[in-house]
Order: sequence, then C-alpha cells, then structure tokens
Amino acid sequence: MTSPHVLAFDVFGTVVDWHSSVTRELAAFGERNGVHADWARFATDWRAGYVPAMDRVRHGERPWTRLDTLHRERLLELLDAAGISAGDADIDHLNRAWHRLDPWPDAVAGLTRLKSSFTITTLSNGNVSLLTDMAKHARLPWDCVLSAELFGHYKPDPEAYLGCAELLDVSPGQVMLVAAHPADLRAARAAGLGTGFVYRPAEQGPGRTARRPPDGEFDVHAEDFLDLADQLGCPPGE
Repeated sequence: MTSPHVLAFDVFGTVVDWHSSVTRELAAFGERNGVHADWARFATDWRAGYVPAMDRVRHGERPWTRLDTLHRERLLELLDAAGISAGDADIDHLNRAWHRLDPWPDAVAGLTRLKSSFTITTLSNGNVSLLTDMAKHARLPWDCVLSAELFGHYKPDPEAYLGCAELLDVSPGQVMLVAAHPADLRAARAAGLGTGFVYRPAEQGPGRTARRPPDGEFDVHAEDFLDLADQLGCPPGE
C-alpha cells in the first residue's frame, strides 16, 4: 500500500455509537408520547432498513434520495407497524437523532492525533447536513466533510470511493478508508484504496458482538482510533 495522504472515515458505527444514541432518543420520544416499547430493538430495526433503502437507489429503482429521507420513510413504517402516532414536528425531531449521535470514547482524541499527520475526512452515506450537524454535536475535528450525496452514489458503489480521491486531488492509493465494516473496506480495496479496519464490538448494542475479519485481510487492523494513530506513527496526544 502507498503511504496514505488522506484517511477517509466511515462514520455510522465506526466513529459514532449509533445504537446507544438512537436508543436513548427513542426512549425520550416514548416518554414524551406515553409509549413503552423495546427501544433497543426498535433502533436495530430502524437501522436494518438502511441497506435495502439505499439499494433501491443504487439499482435505479428510484432517483437519488438523501439518507435523511430514507431514514424518515423507514421510521414511519416502524411507527405505523407498532401503532404509534405522533405529530410531524416530533417525528422530524426524532428522525434527526441521526444528526446527534455520540462519538465512541476514543474518537475525538484519536481523530485529533490522526489529523496531525493526515488529512481526515468523512466518507459516509449520510448526507452533508447530517454529517455537519453530527460533527458539531460530537466535536469531530474533520478537515472536510465528504458524503455519498456529493457523488450521487451510495457506498459500496466505486464512484463514492474514487470521488473522494478525485475531490482531494490524490490517487486512490493515497486514500485509506477507515471503517468497522469489512464489506465497506472490501469495496474500497476493489476501487484501489488502502484499508484500515477498526474493531467496534458493541456497534449493534448489547448481546450482539461484532465479528473480527481474519488477521491480515486489511492493510491495518486496529482496536480503536488511538491504536490506529500508534500504528500509523502519529505523535502522541497532549
């Protein structure tokens, strides 16, 4: 692998803890509306609609649709199936829970260290406004915010990975995708990017420990962002 100039980060699950954050927001929504449910399961079911909805866009079954809209459509399906009603403003606020996800404990310190040696950017299927709001909420120190929305292609379409390199004026081999999801990394590798796996065992919530890919499958395997910074030779943080 060429030494990377750019570290491009998957975000949901890799940088931020979506399951705990969304479960908390759902519980607050339930309390406001006098509704009791298994909100952790609801969060999992909400997220489970993500790939099928994107695939309909990727396969040309519907025009480009930003992730906020796909999230809201799935949320309405789940609320309807559960017989839960709420006002449009409350549903809109709940849907924007994805804009308010909290970072993993190592994320901000690790990104800050990595930023000292590399250009760091998002490369996420989240829309630009979502990623920008999330960065403000979680104090994520990105150099820039790149989204599939800019390319009109959701990952794992190669246009997303290659578009990141093109916008930052580097070759694909000078970009390392950092992600907790092997499928994302495999697609990035097929497009010519370097690959950095970060293990997030609790991404799916309690009782669902993520599997590790085989050792050596990707260019770097790290336990968290601080370990990644160590392996990439970044200076220690303050």
